[in-house]
Amino acid sequence: MNTPELPFSPASERNKGPILEALKRVLPRQGAVLEIGSGTGQHVVHFGACLPFLVWQPSDRTENLPGLRLRIQQEGSANILPPIALDVLTAWPERDFAAIYSANTAHIMSWKAVCVMFWGVARQLLHSGVFCLYGPFNENGAFTAASNAAFHEQLRSENLEMGLRDIAELEKLAASQQLRLAKRFSLPANNQLLVFDFAPEGKTSAWLRETAHENRD
Repeated sequence: MNTPELPFSPASERNKGPILEALKRVLPRQGAVLEIGSGTGQHVVHFGACLPFLVWQPSDRTENLPGLRLRIQQEGSANILPPIALDVLTAWPERDFAAIYSANTAHIMSWKAVCVMFWGVARQLLHSGVFCLYGPFNENGAFTAASNAAFHEQLRSENLEMGLRDIAELEKLAASQQLRLAKRFSLPANNQLLVFDFAPEGKTSAWLRETAHENRD
């Protein structure tokens, strides 16, 4: 039997700390968190150990699960559930979540998949919850750094359906699913954490409004 190698991402190792500090300011104090596209598992094992009051549900496409399972087996804490297969274009888990988190996925998905991801998030997320989306994004149709422009061109050379997404377009997409961009964090290496919450009446959740006020930049 072949044993999968433990996957490792230098970028995930570098950014897990800054992302965690931002997540601490917006995640709820209890409940289950779905991670879409857990990849190497470096984020979820770090977050799970540092936020033990939350239950973490890692997920990824089927072909990425062996390495993800191995990392969780070796480094995961008791509050991390076994990873599940999740392709946003197909079946979603049959449960609700207090929060949903995804890192570096929107720019490697097709725009159709990004749209379906927001659709799924709106149906799996409790109305008091938040959706945290991390990655490099464009603003007002422009790249925020030369490195992001180069990265976008690299992605497009590999697949024309991939590429950096514009925050304004994501806001429109979120609004179509009764979500709104309630908070954003600028993080190292020209990345951002975008925090969406439910706003069926154009209002943010009470918990997030209070948190944003207490931690106003």
